[in-house]
Amino acid sequence: MSKTTPKSEPQQTKALAPVDEVKGSIAKMSDQFRLALPPHIPVERFVRVTQTAISTSPDLIAADRTSLFAAAMKAAQEGLLPDGKEAAIVTFNANIGNKANPKWIKKAQYMPMVAGILKKVRNSGELSMITSNVIFKNDQFRYWVDQEGEHLTHEPNLFVDRGDRIGVYSLARTKDGAVYIDVMRTEEVEAARNVSRAKDSGPWSGPFENEMWKKTSIKRLAKRLPMSTDLEMTIRSDDEIFNPPENPEQDETREAKRAKTQSSRLSKAMGLGQDQQAGGSEVIETEAKDVSENDTPQGAETTGDHPISEQDVPI
Repeated sequence: MSKTTPKSEPQQTKALAPVDEVKGSIAKMSDQFRLALPPHIPVERFVRVTQTAISTSPDLIAADRTSLFAAAMKAAQEGLLPDGKEAAIVTFNANIGNKANPKWIKKAQYMPMVAGILKKVRNSGELSMITSNVIFKNDQFRYWVDQEGEHLTHEPNLFVDRGDRIGVYSLARTKDGAVYIDVMRTEEVEAARNVSRAKDSGPWSGPFENEMWKKTSIKRLAKRLPMSTDLEMTIRSDDEIFNPPENPEQDETREAKRAKTQSSRLSKAMGLGQDQQAGGSEVIETEAKDVSENDTPQGAETTGDHPISEQDVPI
């Protein structure tokens, strides 16, 4: 009498939680991060800090995956940790459709923070000192210019109620003794905030708001300072999130084209399925009209001694 072998029940794979899925994808990018990172930052540390940032931010977990991976890669290329101090990954709403058929998704964006910009400024090798402080109503503050140049005095009133913020300043001294000062009123800071795509979320609306005030002033001052190529790249990166598109309709078609291009490139680099490329969200393809060749990611980028190809880097 033959024995009947019972059919084995199909094994069911337990679906990963979204946060674990995203963290796993970041871990798979370790080799790409290693090529982009400067030698003094271990890839293990960068991956761990990035995973922690994702774990503690529900907005990042829900963000478009392609933009999230691109933001993490941008931080690696610039050698800044997305820990909320040197850099942050923030989110904003983006329409990848068009006005007639809108498709809003939450996109992630790399943003250098005040400590990161200061780090880049110091690494330029041209400065002996740089500082930035917020000015409160009850502080003693004076700024003036004479034939000797720019001057300021600031006495923070630390042991009483300092009142509301009324401004912010940055001061830098080069090694040859030249002094550079930038002073911004509240209205100027708010004007900069209002053109940020992340003006109502992330560091601008949390406990790091003072740091954002400082960064706004440091950014403006840095454009007058002797700068290294690395610092120029960091300033340009921050401008990406502060400068809104000149033509919103054109930006919508660009977003759709970039989403399609980046999604395809990431899937090849990481072996992701179509449903994983954008956090499971559908990408609407629109007619890419009025988009110049400069809007399409081009060529290979070199970071340090390692060439990074388009297939490796989601830009």
